[in-house]
Amino acid sequence: MPGVSDWLKKASNDLKASKKLSDDHETFDCAVFHTHQCAEKAFKAFIVPTKQPIPKTHDLKLLLEYCVKADAEFVLFREDSRSLDAYGHDSRYPNDSFSVDKQDVVKAIVIAEELLVSIKRKLSA
Repeated sequence: MPGVSDWLKKASNDLKASKKLSDDHETFDCAVFHTHQCAEKAFKAFIVPTKQPIPKTHDLKLLLEYCVKADAEFVLFREDSRSLDAYGHDSRYPNDSFSVDKQDVVKAIVIAEELLVSIKRKLSA
């Protein structure tokens, strides 16, 4: 079973991928997808030491609720997780109504990085 460091490594890698993909407008959809993946894996890293089962889901709202059970301060991530959750589904498949620009990508990267740093800090406390 993957441990905290395994999940954090994957989350960090997704953040790196997002940053690399953010330089080309043709890969903006991929860049925001990886911000969602970063958040998902960071939440799962936090769940590991709570001894709750890691849910097999990509739903950030659900993962956040697992985290809130262990640490009520996670409610502060509600808006950020809502922002990134749309990128987990809509960015992956052809969708005429889905569009992101450089500003959206930069904002998503900032949110994912802040979330990852916060969770790492909580885990090391």
